[in-house]
Formats: sequence, C-alpha cells, structure tokens
Amino acid sequence: MTTFDERERGEEGNFQHEQELGFKIRNRRNKLFGLWIAQDHLGLSGEAASSYAKDVVMADFEAAADSDMMGKVRADLAKAGKQVSDHMLQKHLEQFQALARQQVMSE
Repeated sequence: MTTFDERERGEEGNFQHEQELGFKIRNRRNKLFGLWIAQDHLGLSGEAASSYAKDVVMADFEAAADSDMMGKVRADLAKAGKQVSDHMLQKHLEQFQALARQQVMSE
C-alpha cells in the first residue's frame, strides 16, 4: 500500500467519523428542542414529552434541512393555540445545537 493510499484511507475514516458525529449532534439537538417544546409550550411531561421529542427527531428525516421538523413544531404549536415566534424557535434551536455538541463530544 502506498503512502497515498494510506492517506486516502485515513481521510475517508475521518470523513466517516465527522458524519457520524454530525448525525448524533443533530439528533440530540432535535431531541432537546422537542423536549423544550413539549414541556414549556405544550404542557407535556414524562413519557408524553419524551414521545413528542422522538416525533420531532423523526420529523427531521423527511427532508434535508430543518424545514420539515420546524413545520411539524409550528403546526403542533398552532394546533395547541400557542404562539412562539420563528426568531425564538431559531434561537433555541441554536442553543440546543451548542448543548448537543457539548454533550456528544463529552461522551
């Protein structure tokens, strides 16, 4: 095996690792976000809040960006008669991104 082949294999391994970390961080962020919505805005707790957070995580698999997950959250808030600004949702999503990164990296 040449040095180039070894280097290429190492880069592929690093890329795969970064992809896996990104996936874990995104899912953790969405779970934290879902729990916040469930507890603070929908009045859910315990298993109901956990179940809602899982639904938020699963909603993110429908499209490549956050639009699918955010659409679900906005629809659920509207159905419950709750008003939360897009700015507030985005702000909390960013905060949960940082928290999720910290949690995943410390595991």
